[in-house]
Amino acid sequence: MLDVHRLRLLRELQRRGTLAEVARALSYSPSAISQQLSQLEAETGVRLLERVGRGVRLTEQARILVRHTDVVLERLELAEAELAASLTEVGGTLRVASFQSVLLTLIPTALTRLAERHPRLRVEMTQRQPQQAFAGLLTHDFDVVLGEEYAGEPGVAVSGVDEEDLLHDEIRLALPRDGRWSDPGAALGELAGAPWVLDPADSPPGRWARALCRGAGFEPDVRFDSPDYLLHVHLVETGHALALLPDLLWTDRRADLQLVPLPGRPTRRLFTGVRRGAAGHPAVRAFRASLRAALGGA
Repeated sequence: MLDVHRLRLLRELQRRGTLAEVARALSYSPSAISQQLSQLEAETGVRLLERVGRGVRLTEQARILVRHTDVVLERLELAEAELAASLTEVGGTLRVASFQSVLLTLIPTALTRLAERHPRLRVEMTQRQPQQAFAGLLTHDFDVVLGEEYAGEPGVAVSGVDEEDLLHDEIRLALPRDGRWSDPGAALGELAGAPWVLDPADSPPGRWARALCRGAGFEPDVRFDSPDYLLHVHLVETGHALALLPDLLWTDRRADLQLVPLPGRPTRRLFTGVRRGAAGHPAVRAFRASLRAALGGA
């Protein structure tokens, strides 16, 4: 019988790339990881790793094992979810990764609801961009992640992940209350000379925003490059930049700026993702239900 723990180490090596990264993530020494994988080679009777420079890579036989390990771990998570569902109280620890706009708006209300209904459930929150969050989901660093998708920027389908839609969040042009760039009747193409604050160019929202401006006939003059929406809001309020901001930001706050609908009323898709084997876990279901309730009250 193959050792599940050693199989998971092999799977983590495929995900993370190096023995040092696996060791760091799981709080082992690299030599301990190497010993465990050597024992797995002895159990299987095949070579699982081969040297490449100073590192190692998985053999074809190792990749076969990893594919089966994914199935085994999913079945074990299904068993854990069924056991948890047989209990009368939701408890344990749920690790959640989210991005800023959801952390600012929906998460506080969802956590309040969870604390009232499931006081034995501990929720640990981490701020991560969706791409990082989904990588952490697959390596079991997180149990639930929040994702977003933009038109023309479809997310990469991830095998073994259960997705559930939250909402389609409209994105609007944010203008200062007064000054040169404050005319709400101006077409997007007439704002070619304005200063902008946008998400980084290598991020989905950053690529989407730049493509929107190019579609209107101009390259945006990006004076401020940041994923921090609170900074975006502040720069627009003080008249230093224009921005493209999602409606979700205004769930529980007002801003001293103007919000103008964009042509076609574009939206971003917000959703939760969990490993498929854990989708039925009571803690996961409770968290998703609390997010939906928070959204309903928004």
